[in-house]
Amino acid sequence: MPVSSLPLPSVFVSHGAPTVALEQGPTQDFWAGLGGRLAGLEAILCVSAHWLTPHPILGSAARPGTIHDFHGFPAPLYRLRYPAPGAPALAESIAGQLRGAGFEVETDAARGLDHGAWVPLRFMFPEARVPVMQLSVQMPLGPRHHFELGRVLAPLRSAGILILGSGGATHNLRDFAGQAEDAPVKSYARQFDDWLAGRVEAGDTEALLDYAGQAPEAQHNHPTPDHLLPLFVPLGAATPGRPGRVLHRGFSHGFLSLAAFEWD
Repeated sequence: MPVSSLPLPSVFVSHGAPTVALEQGPTQDFWAGLGGRLAGLEAILCVSAHWLTPHPILGSAARPGTIHDFHGFPAPLYRLRYPAPGAPALAESIAGQLRGAGFEVETDAARGLDHGAWVPLRFMFPEARVPVMQLSVQMPLGPRHHFELGRVLAPLRSAGILILGSGGATHNLRDFAGQAEDAPVKSYARQFDDWLAGRVEAGDTEALLDYAGQAPEAQHNHPTPDHLLPLFVPLGAATPGRPGRVLHRGFSHGFLSLAAFEWD
């Protein structure tokens, strides 16, 4: 892999509800600006909350399809496609890198891109020319496992490969009761979102890894951790000792954070 003199940042975005793909607003504008700032990528490695497996799997399809992994949404959403190419040889190389660090890793040449990947990417890189690979999430293995994955993947940043986590800074679908997109933000969601942003900016990695024990309303916001775990891969890929940056804040439906963070 070629080496760049300036490593890319690693990034986490909250992708919100699938209908975000049909809308235009501050979050979509932010994604477009972020993609413009990250022009010239060799590839994207996306860790999505919507691919859960017992051990890490890398998508290695040459032409990953667009997966519509949701039900009951407007018909136009199912017609959207994100025809980005894959990177089979690169995926196999990264899998080997992870195996060399002791991880049990497979590749999957059939799986496409789920909406955790393609919803933000269609705004970030609308021409769909940058190769995209996905890396699955292991929900029972927790934050530190994903942080360690990120540490092994960190050299990819110097090879022009964007490490992108896609999930949700808050995510409790049990509390959705038909609230409007612009519903008032629930206090429990605001508290956790503020804490998370503060710990990212403080560079408090240990607090983030122990979010379940330290963050206010942690269980209420993440009754299952699947949407927060993608954050820990770009966190692990960050340069040790450097604080992160808050790139974007916002909410939809009163409880879904749209926060995004970046690390050098």
